[in-house]
Amino acid sequence: MPMPQALVETDQTVPGKLNNKVAIVTGSGRGIGRSMALKLASEGARVVLNDLDEVPASAVKDEIILSGGGAVLCCGNVANSDMADKLIATAMDAFNGLDILINNAGYTWDNVIQKMTDEQWDAMIRVHLTAPFRILRAAQPVIRALNSADLQANRRVVRKVVNVSSVSGMFGNAGQVNYAAAKAGIMGLTMTLAKEWGRFNTTVNCVAYGLIKTRATSATSDGDAAIDIEGRQIKVGVNPDLMTMLERSIPLGQAGTPEEAAGAAYLFCIPESDYVSGQTLLCTGGLTGI
Repeated sequence: MPMPQALVETDQTVPGKLNNKVAIVTGSGRGIGRSMALKLASEGARVVLNDLDEVPASAVKDEIILSGGGAVLCCGNVANSDMADKLIATAMDAFNGLDILINNAGYTWDNVIQKMTDEQWDAMIRVHLTAPFRILRAAQPVIRALNSADLQANRRVVRKVVNVSSVSGMFGNAGQVNYAAAKAGIMGLTMTLAKEWGRFNTTVNCVAYGLIKTRATSATSDGDAAIDIEGRQIKVGVNPDLMTMLERSIPLGQAGTPEEAAGAAYLFCIPESDYVSGQTLLCTGGLTGI
């Protein structure tokens, strides 16, 4: 597969705990994914950026490169059947490695069950569960080969997978039966893969987020706020009064920022977590149910 047409800086000048590690972060053009990519890059990782929209992803790439890091684009819908192979190939073609894989891409499409369509159900399962499954399936031969090379060279390299879940997947949430089911599934996938991939010196963990301030929650639900998913307009946003009420239920008193959310995933990527696997970390500001 030819190398993507993108500006790539491979002469790493950023020192850090992840120096010269190669990371894939899906959904990294905006919000939590953007903050994840910037955080990893600030610690020396070279990042494969993915988003539906190439414009914000390109801006993140430029920001990383201007800071002395390495980045390349692989944009497209992770729910497409060919996207998994493209992501893994991009990492290998651009940086000749794969050390960190964060399955973050997704969105919500809510409704109560009696009004939920098959399309809504299928869309959430595809993007939040089937897409990570396909990406991890495509990554397995690469991770296995890289680990074999490490063993032959008598070096121990611990690779990291971080899947993104939600408190909706842990506790359920009215109006989100599709999203909650998918996010519960990703936790099961995480625990199972931790058992399968331990022999490859690869940890597999999960972060379950609570209320985080992104475009999906910060926009007001006035009927106009929407995101474009390949031509389909999906309404987003939380009514300001409801947002205030939700924040009051959080022990820390406010919704999390994308940077704070990224910090939780980062904990699973650094050497200090090399012996932590199969776990789900709540990043909720202390909220333990919804």
